[in-house]
Amino acid sequence: MEDGPEDASRSTGQGVSQDAEPDAEHRAEPDAEQGGGQGAGQGGALSRRRAIALGAGGTALLLAGGAGLLSARSGHTKAPFPEATRPAGAFDPAMAGVILANRARALEEGDRTAFLATVGSAPAAFQDAQSRLYDNLRKIPLEGWRERVVSTQITDGSTGDTVVRVEVRYRLRGFDRGDVARTRYLMLAPRDGTWVIVGDGSSHGHADDAEIWDGGPLSVVRSRSSLVIGDAAGLDGIAARLDAAVPVVTGVIGKGWPQRAVALVPAEPRLATALAGQNEDLGDIAALATTVPSASGGRGEDRVIVSPVAFARLNELGRDVVLTHELTHVATGGARDGTTPLWLIEGFADYVGYRRAKIGVRPAAGELRSEVAAGRLPAALPTAADFTGGSQRLSQAYQEAWLACRMVADRYGEATLVRLYRTAGRVPEAVALRDVLGLTRDRFTGLWRDYLKRELQ
Repeated sequence: MEDGPEDASRSTGQGVSQDAEPDAEHRAEPDAEQGGGQGAGQGGALSRRRAIALGAGGTALLLAGGAGLLSARSGHTKAPFPEATRPAGAFDPAMAGVILANRARALEEGDRTAFLATVGSAPAAFQDAQSRLYDNLRKIPLEGWRERVVSTQITDGSTGDTVVRVEVRYRLRGFDRGDVARTRYLMLAPRDGTWVIVGDGSSHGHADDAEIWDGGPLSVVRSRSSLVIGDAAGLDGIAARLDAAVPVVTGVIGKGWPQRAVALVPAEPRLATALAGQNEDLGDIAALATTVPSASGGRGEDRVIVSPVAFARLNELGRDVVLTHELTHVATGGARDGTTPLWLIEGFADYVGYRRAKIGVRPAAGELRSEVAAGRLPAALPTAADFTGGSQRLSQAYQEAWLACRMVADRYGEATLVRLYRTAGRVPEAVALRDVLGLTRDRFTGLWRDYLKRELQ
């Protein structure tokens, strides 16, 4: 039996209950902008971002998002950690490189004392933060960790204290195809003929790129197809859902993707927002697919950010739909796609997300159903503007997009829907509709409007 629209749940801040049926999650993430601030960039900022918000009424809301080296070495003998011995004066990045190399080596070898010795002259609060950082980093399957001074930001002429911008490179073993690059800031100071780390760049207005290890004590769950990292509860459940979603996504698009995922699950909403980048407010967003910039300027590495408050509001089915939707973005490169029309990107992800969900069209598209029942049938497919956070018909835009893709699958077959999606990533939308479906855009729109009336009235 179909539940009414009041039972469908999406995390809109309108009181989503865990007893409600889920609704479509949405977010748009084409083109990842590789820069952020300076250098590596803020969390793989996206020009378009799919934001999934499952809200009451069966709606889907879219809200616009000398280096040290840690490598796998074995069987070598520990050598003394070198010191930066040139006296104070003009800052020399090579001296900082020695410190950074010592940090990486200490992290690789599990030498907590040596790691913390690099910040031994810093204030107690910074030492405590670095202690937590070390503990968190040691829990993560890091490979190829290195820190490199990129530039000097500011030097205090009276004390010689210097803030440097540091590029951090690493990859997650078994999941990332290449190194990612992140920006951090450190303050170094001359002490007794050496240079030591005494803080970060926050006192001079420099903010680090956010990382999951900036939160509380981490837990890490490595499952068959996923790596889930966070300080929130429920990581095992998220890993299990992602594992279950992989064959669903693969069943639609095929095996030509890595068939694995990395999910970051912070306990604090502010960290979730920072991980998403572009100052996105994830208060009402359940999950979001994004990319971390590549160190080589390539495609970047995919991450699924799970927003703790909104995700907790979803029922079991809602969580399945949300994570399957986001995994579809990961599998199709949606977080980097700047060509495919947004209605097709979001509609396709919802099509896959709902594929195993036992919920009917009418409760899932509650807002759009109400409009159609009142005689307000949409005249055109949703545009990119309809998917922005300020749109008055955000939920309806997602429902329209989902039903457009569902219509293609019903009328022409699922394989044709997949072919349309892939073709639209290479050629203009009108050309894709013509070449794959043999339809003009006007004819496609007319068929879609008829489908809406048939499914929703």
